[in-house]
Amino acid sequence: MKQRTIAKPVEIVGIGLHKGVPVKMRLEPLGADEGIIFYRSDEALSIPLKIENVVDTKMATVIGKNGVVISTIEHLLSAVYAYGIDNLRVVIDNDEVPVLDGSSSGYCMLIDEVGIKELNASKKAIKVKKEVEVTTEDGKRVCLKPSKNHIIYDFSIDFDSPVIGEQSYHFDYSIDEYKENISRARTFGFLHEVQYLRSIGLAQGGSLENAIVVDNDKILNPEGLRYDNEFVRHKILDAIGDMALLGYTLIGEYDAHAGSHHLNHLLTKKLYESEENYEIIDLEQAAVESHVFEKAYATVAAI
Repeated sequence: MKQRTIAKPVEIVGIGLHKGVPVKMRLEPLGADEGIIFYRSDEALSIPLKIENVVDTKMATVIGKNGVVISTIEHLLSAVYAYGIDNLRVVIDNDEVPVLDGSSSGYCMLIDEVGIKELNASKKAIKVKKEVEVTTEDGKRVCLKPSKNHIIYDFSIDFDSPVIGEQSYHFDYSIDEYKENISRARTFGFLHEVQYLRSIGLAQGGSLENAIVVDNDKILNPEGLRYDNEFVRHKILDAIGDMALLGYTLIGEYDAHAGSHHLNHLLTKKLYESEENYEIIDLEQAAVESHVFEKAYATVAAI
């Protein structure tokens, strides 16, 4: 199985969730073994997508270098990672990736529009060999477990809100399942949180067009939810984007209760702490794993 990039460049303009300013972003193909690279065109600085370049995880996943940052990368990365894209240059003229409609479906449509190009180099994957876990005193937990040639995401949440409450979702990866059941799930927040964030200069670009807003026992979005359990599905969307920081396609099971960007970051770091936890495999040599991914990517045509 071969490495992937996009078939041709594509450009969009949107607004950032927190600053609310226009952002121009261009996705460009890259060659084999170049990885995912963000480039701040206004600062003339490249920031490779690496765990060590994560500088903040409080409200979003933020990477940075030499004091220059790029924020809210998880929705874009979720789509890129789900499509199995290994090499990509993301050129952006501000410090935040466009939020679009608060999901990753717009990025899926962009990738579908330009197509996927296979490169003349074998695709690699990271296979979880030993369970690793990060927990907190208040019961939050994220972990990665070995899985027999599958990519699985299990997530549960429990909010003190009659609108959300307890939700769980099991996602057995394929690109079709991702597009249908995960990519359309939007980010969400509570009205009182949005009001506070705006008071400190954040969430300036947030609106009912790019987020679900909950106020006590009701949802303020007039169109309602896209799924009954849209909240937990968006958590999986975020987790997939955060796992892109591993640098390789994941073979394993992600399991979480009340996970977050911060815990996901700690989890990826913990996995790499010991080579006993993982192995990097060549998918051309590992026939079984390669077959699994070929089936998962079957509906994405190479151009």
